[in-house]
Amino acid sequence: MPMNRLQEVLGAEVAAMDKKGARKGPEDVITHVIPAAGGAGPRYRLAAEGDKLFIKMNSNAYLGLSLHPEVREAEEKAVRRFGVGPGAVRFISGTYISHVDLEARLAAFHGRESGMIFSSAYIATLGVLVPLTSPETLVVSDELNHNCIINAMRLSRPAAKKVYKHLDMDALKGILRDAAGHYRRVIVVTDGVFSMRGDHAPLDVISGICREFDGQFPENVVLVVDDSHGVGAFGVTGRGTEEITGARGVDILVATLGKALGVNGGYVVGSRVLVDYLRETAPMYIYSNPITPAEAAAALRSLEILDSTEGVALVESLQGRTRRFRQGLVKAGYETLAGEHPVVPLMVRDTSRTKALVHHLKRRGVLATGLAYPVVPRGDEEIRFQVNADHTDADIDEVLEILEEVKGRA
Repeated sequence: MPMNRLQEVLGAEVAAMDKKGARKGPEDVITHVIPAAGGAGPRYRLAAEGDKLFIKMNSNAYLGLSLHPEVREAEEKAVRRFGVGPGAVRFISGTYISHVDLEARLAAFHGRESGMIFSSAYIATLGVLVPLTSPETLVVSDELNHNCIINAMRLSRPAAKKVYKHLDMDALKGILRDAAGHYRRVIVVTDGVFSMRGDHAPLDVISGICREFDGQFPENVVLVVDDSHGVGAFGVTGRGTEEITGARGVDILVATLGKALGVNGGYVVGSRVLVDYLRETAPMYIYSNPITPAEAAAALRSLEILDSTEGVALVESLQGRTRRFRQGLVKAGYETLAGEHPVVPLMVRDTSRTKALVHHLKRRGVLATGLAYPVVPRGDEEIRFQVNADHTDADIDEVLEILEEVKGRA
C-alpha cells in the first residue's frame, strides 16, 4: 500500500529536526582501520575522504581491545568452531559453551553469584527493570541517567517514578523518607559513570542511603547500577565505579561488553535467585537472540586480559593519557570538568562555536562528537572527547595542538 501521506508527515518531522539543529545527520562510514605504527595509534579512513587518515577521539573502546590480536584470534577460532550466528533464542535452540563460560567469568570478576548476557547493555537495562517493577514499586532515578534507564522506567509502568537532581543525595534521601509506607518495593537506579560528562555517582553514599531506608519497605530498597562506561575504564583493576568509590551494597550491576571490552552485548550480575528469575521473566532475553558464540568467546578473552597484569597496565596507561589530555586542555585555556574518567568534555557553551570546532577538528583529521542545543541545554554545549589506551602520547599532543590553533576564535 502507498505511504505517501505518512511519508509527508515523516519528512516534515525530519525537516523540523534539521531546522532545530537536532538532526544527527549522515554517519561517518569507516572503510579501513590502519594499525598502530611508528609512535602513532590506530588511524581510520572514511568513505568520501580518500586516503586521509583520522584519529578517533569519539570511541568507547577505552582499552583498545577490539584490535587486540588475542581477542581477534579468540573470535576467529569460535567462528570456525560454531559458525557466525546463534541460530535462535537460547531456550529454543540451546546455548553455547562460550556463553556459559562468559557468564561465569563475569560473575566472578564482579564478585557476584551469577551472571547473564543480553544482546546489548541497553536491552540488559530494560531486561532488568521491566520484570522487577511491580504495580506497587517506586522507581527512583538520577536526572542525568542514560536513555535506556529512562525508557525502561516508561515501559515498566511502576506505581510511581521520582527523579532527583543530579547527584543530589539529600534529594534522594527525601524521596525515600516520603515514600515509606506507600510502596512495597523501591528500585533506585543510577548510571555509574554519566556518559555526557564523565562524572560518576557516589555509589558508596547511595548504597548507604538505600540500606538506611531498606527496612521501611516490605520488599526492600534495591540498588541497580548501569556501569557501562565504568567497567574497564575506571579503578585500578578496571572494576568500575564500585571500585573507585569503595561501594558495598550494589544489588544489581548492569554493564556492557561493547565499550572497554571491545566486543558487543550487555550483561547483568547479581544473586543466583535474581538471575534465575530474569531468565524466566525478561522478554528481552527470552525472545531475542543472544550475542554470537564467537562474540562471547572474544568477550571472554577481553575479560581475561582485563583481569591480568596486562589489563592493569592498560588501565594505568588509559588513566595517564586521560590526565595528559585533560591537563593539556586546561593549559591551552579551555574549560573542562574535573574528573578521572576518559570521557573528557570540552565545554564550549555555544552551539555555533561547538559545530565550528568539530568541523575544524575533522578537517584536521580528528573525529570528535559535538553536543549542541537542543541535545543539551543552552549553555552546556560541549565536545565530548573519549580517550583510549591505544592512543599514544603523540596522538594526544597532536589533538591538543590542533585545538590550540583555534583557541580564542572557535
